[in-house]
Amino acid sequence: MIRLLPSLLLTAFLLAAWEIACRLLQVPIWLLPPPSAVGLALLHRAPLLLASAGATFWMAFQALIVAFVLGGGLALAVSLNRRAEQAVQPLAVALQVTPVVAIAPLVLIWTGLDHADRAVIALAAAVAFFPLFSGVLTGLKAADPDLERLFDLYGASPVQRLVRLRLPTALPFILEGLRVAAGLSVIGAVVAEFVSGSGATQGLAWRLLEAGNRLRTADMLAALACLMIMGLALNAAVGFAERAVRRRLS
Repeated sequence: MIRLLPSLLLTAFLLAAWEIACRLLQVPIWLLPPPSAVGLALLHRAPLLLASAGATFWMAFQALIVAFVLGGGLALAVSLNRRAEQAVQPLAVALQVTPVVAIAPLVLIWTGLDHADRAVIALAAAVAFFPLFSGVLTGLKAADPDLERLFDLYGASPVQRLVRLRLPTALPFILEGLRVAAGLSVIGAVVAEFVSGSGATQGLAWRLLEAGNRLRTADMLAALACLMIMGLALNAAVGFAERAVRRRLS
């Protein structure tokens, strides 16, 4: 708690400055509402925002699982063969640098216009894929060369080498990749909801669009606050798991 104190104090100072500036300058509430108005919007729309946050979180979580299985599994497979790694690596990078908004219409068509949630999960998984693929692959290749030679000396099988040497070495890298991917899965889910153009998912992105179309800026900021809290919670959960694993390995 003491470690969080500076961040909490800075946040409180910024919120107070925001509130005072809005009141002194008489900023129109539709342009920039004060934090008190955003807080009231959070209270008044709490049931709706919680339901939408749950929908977005569930889609982001499913996307993270899909990205972990596909990214981690592919990294595990190509780590066993240098040529396979050289063939797959450029394709993984190409997927990473392709904007999700560019492929969203295609994914929406492939998954079906009546299944916007599937499109959101697929697009969010595409965003979260590369950090997991890269983290797992880097970790599997980070084993101590001396230990690698020792396993060669004892004639260890590829499976024994993988389970007893490379996976334990890769674990911190995997958790770091998971931490990055957790935040990206939320971002990817929200962007995918935006570009899907459908309210069927009823996530927080839809609440942002709905409030924006009605110039309810306080409601928009309330939805953004929910997204921020969700991202922080996911990041904190993965960070806690990472620290626990590092303590166990040290």
